Amino acid sequence: MKATRTLFTIALIALLSVACQPTPATTIVPAPTTTAVQTNLGGTLTVFAAASLTTPFTEIGKAFEKTNPGTKVMFNFAGSQSLRTQIEQGAKADVFASADNNNLNPLKTQGLVVGDAPIFTRNRLVVIMPKNNPAGIKSLQGLAQAGLKLDIADTSVPVGNYTLQVLDKLSADASYGADFKTRVLARVVSKENDVKQVVSKVALGEADAGVVYTTDAQATIDKLATIDIPTQYNVIALYPIAVLKSSTNVSLAQTFVDYVLSADGQSILAKAGFAAVQ
Repeated sequence: MKATRTLFTIALIALLSVACQPTPATTIVPAPTTTAVQTNLGGTLTVFAAASLTTPFTEIGKAFEKTNPGTKVMFNFAGSQSLRTQIEQGAKADVFASADNNNLNPLKTQGLVVGDAPIFTRNRLVVIMPKNNPAGIKSLQGLAQAGLKLDIADTSVPVGNYTLQVLDKLSADASYGADFKTRVLARVVSKENDVKQVVSKVALGEADAGVVYTTDAQATIDKLATIDIPTQYNVIALYPIAVLKSSTNVSLAQTFVDYVLSADGQSILAKAGFAAVQ
């Protein structure tokens, strides 16, 4: 009997000993959390753009605002050389779209541009006259005729520089004569700060002829007559676009550049007469 009681006591002590052992701690693995990435595409965007881009960029701006609610696009349209000077002097802008590389490359050299400056569209030149063509110009040869009042852009303006390149090509052709450029420039009565001013003066009859982009002639075709410049004499104007270092919203600025390069942006440019980049 005593032996049985002893065994019972030992068993009870063992059982209590096990029961009193601390329970191993359970490791709790927290559920993974997801952090939302906030992309702020709202706000005001300031775009400096060549005067020749006024029509398509105004439409692109409206389309971009519709695609990106809460965004407002403000434009400063002027000659590319004027816009470049403003940027160099500290004017705040987010994007610069130039009518040539000559006015954008210096900004890259000065470290005022973020990333690349892709070419987003192309243009060509054309001769314009008032609708009634008072000087009776029938061909490019007529640009050198006596008494003609010719209006062109200043050589600091992209279209003015392109105009000189066209005259150089024509002067290299024996059918026009080596002095053709000199004779044409002798007919210049005014030099403008942007292409829109040339269009305006010719449309108002203040000049007998002018040299502008084909897109500007297309936009005012109801008031103008035109003479095409053959491909072998013409110049292809290349338009670069870039995000500026002064941008206060680089992400939004880059999104605008991407939109200009997109199918939607290119469609708007094509509708205005601009050529696609090849």
